[in-house]
Order: sequence, then structure tokens, then C-alpha cells
Amino acid sequence: MKKIFLTVLMGALASLSSCSDETFDPVASNSTINLTAPTGGSFVLSAASAGSTATTVKWTSADFGFNAAVTYSLQAVKSNQTFTATSGSFPLGTFSSTQSSLEKALTQRQLNNLILSANGNIGTAETFKIRVIGRPSTQLSSSTNGVVAISNEVTITVTPYDTFDEFNRIYVPGSYQSASGYGNSWSPDHANVAKLFSPNNDGNYEGFVWMNEATPNFKFTPGPSWSGDRGDVNSSGNTGNLASPGNNIQPVDGAGTYFFQVNWNNNTYVMSKRQVAIIGAATPNGWGTPTYMTFDTNPASPYFQMYKIDIQLANDEFLIRMKDDWSVKFGSLSGGVDNVTTGGSQYKVKLNGGNMKMPTAGNYRVVLDIRNSANYNIRFYPI
Repeated sequence: MKKIFLTVLMGALASLSSCSDETFDPVASNSTINLTAPTGGSFVLSAASAGSTATTVKWTSADFGFNAAVTYSLQAVKSNQTFTATSGSFPLGTFSSTQSSLEKALTQRQLNNLILSANGNIGTAETFKIRVIGRPSTQLSSSTNGVVAISNEVTITVTPYDTFDEFNRIYVPGSYQSASGYGNSWSPDHANVAKLFSPNNDGNYEGFVWMNEATPNFKFTPGPSWSGDRGDVNSSGNTGNLASPGNNIQPVDGAGTYFFQVNWNNNTYVMSKRQVAIIGAATPNGWGTPTYMTFDTNPASPYFQMYKIDIQLANDEFLIRMKDDWSVKFGSLSGGVDNVTTGGSQYKVKLNGGNMKMPTAGNYRVVLDIRNSANYNIRFYPI
């Protein structure tokens, strides 16, 4: 009798366990969310209007049969493709399940980022499918067996812009250019010349430049010409103070990646050498030994002027370390341990952010894009 009671009890406990949000069978019903706006249309996006409203997304609340706050996302794919778990997405927010009509205004910048994450081509009008998905807010977005409500699909035409165009920049022409993949040396007008961007368009510029030369020399210019160029006030070339035209700036640490902060208003600059390496429990070498990434100097490569590596990653944590003493690193925007997105979508990072975590073990091409200080990001392509 005791054995029968124990068997029944354990069966009941298993049944209770299987009813958690994380163990529901997937639910995907086009009738649970109704995407009512936009209903279509063409959008030509512009960096000059990045902060203005592009469109307002409107949709009805998901109904999972129980009261729960619901987290919604807007997804996009090209019209000839199929939505997947790694499709480009934009968070619309978390709302109470009692709200029947919901909406979120999207700026041109937000819609542009969504379209670029869906592999939109800059300056080219293409058609995309968009939809809204909703999950109970207590459910992990990485869950593979939870409940998900999916809306109807709407087709729109969008012409995205280059995010670089949103921000002021200065140029870094110098002797190192031809050896480092930045075009002809001492050519501020070359299309591939290194640039530093101002995330707030306030005269403060920041960025990384790969200098594959033992004794690099360079200057800063406000545009793709020598007009208004600035160099160091002293012939030593490394005082941190600028003058126009000034002397050549001369780092003393040899070839490598340099990080710059330039205050154009105060005529000052700071430069320091950096490493670019992936490190952590997710990597084959663990937290003890970094694995260095390579700067891509091939203009024909899709990763041109980015850092990349092909590596096997475990389902664990890691960082991009920029200095051996751990004082500088790239990590999650939240500052906490966050799962990265895979499939080639941009996962934004910040200097001295939190640990990142690979949600699925496998072989990946890891690409770090730190060309634009307003959009530091990392991407993971399964290989």
C-alpha cells in the first residue's frame, strides 16, 4: 500500500513540475495577437531624422489563458525568408495582460537598427515581413519549450541608412595606413581611412585604430582633407595636446591596436595601446589565457576593419578583454550576465560591461565590430 501511495505522489509531483512556464509545449497561434499598424507602406530612413518617429506599432494583447505580464518584441525578416528564433528583433516592452490595445512608437533609428539586424542593405529599398511575438514575462526568451504568441505578418518596404552617418567624426590619416588596411598612407580622403566618432555629437571623439607599423605617425583631420588638420604641440609627438597644424603624433608602444579619446573643443587627446582577445569559461583556454582576435584588412571581406576569430565555445561565460590587467574589457550593456544573440545579429556591448554567456555550445565565427564608438557590437555566426 505504501508503494502505491508513493508512486501516486511522485506522479502528482511530476505533473505539477511539468506545468511551469518553462515546460509548456510551444504555442504559436496567429489569432492570439493582431498586428493592426503599420498595415504596410514604404519607409525611406535618414540619419538626419534618426530621432523622429518612423511609425507606430499597434497590436492586441496576447491571451495565454492566465493572468501574466507579457513581454513583446517586433521581428523582421526579408519578405522571401522565414522567421526563425534568431530573426532580427526590437523589444516593444512588457505590458499587463489586461491591456487589450497596445502601441509603441518607433524612431527612425530603432526601425533602421531592426532592418539592419535583418540583413537590410544600406541605401537599398527592400521588402520585409514584420510580426509581433509575445511571451509571459517570467519566461526566458531562450526557452525552447515555452509559450509564445505570434501575430499576423505585415509587409513593408524600407530603405535603411548607414548608422555611421548619425555621428560626427574625425579622420586619422598617417604613415600606418597602407600597412594596416586603411588605404594609401597619409590619405585623409581615402574611403577606408580610420575614423573616430562622437557618440553625442559634442566634440568628444572615441575609437580604436589598428596600426600595423613599428613607428606609426599620424594626425587628426576634421574631414576627408588636410584642411584644419591638428597634430601634437611638441615635436615629441605624444604630449596629449593638439595644435593646428602641429607635429606628427607618434605612439611609443609600436604596432598594435590603439584606443583614442579626443576632445576637439579643448585640443587634447589620450591614446593607449590595447589588445583584442576573447577569454572566459566558454573558451578552450578558460579564464587563464586569452585567445587573440585578428583584424581583418581585406576590403572584400564582410568583416572588413573588424576583429574576428573562429573558435569553439561552450555554454558558459566570457568577455572580450582589451588589457591584460583586466582594467579594460567589453561586456554586456546591462552589467550583469546576459546571453548573447547568435546567428549573426548584432549584440551590443560596452566598455567594462558585464560577463556575456553563450546560450548554445558550438563552433562560431566571432566578429567584434568596434569601428563606431556609438555602436560597439559583437556577432556570432555558427560554422
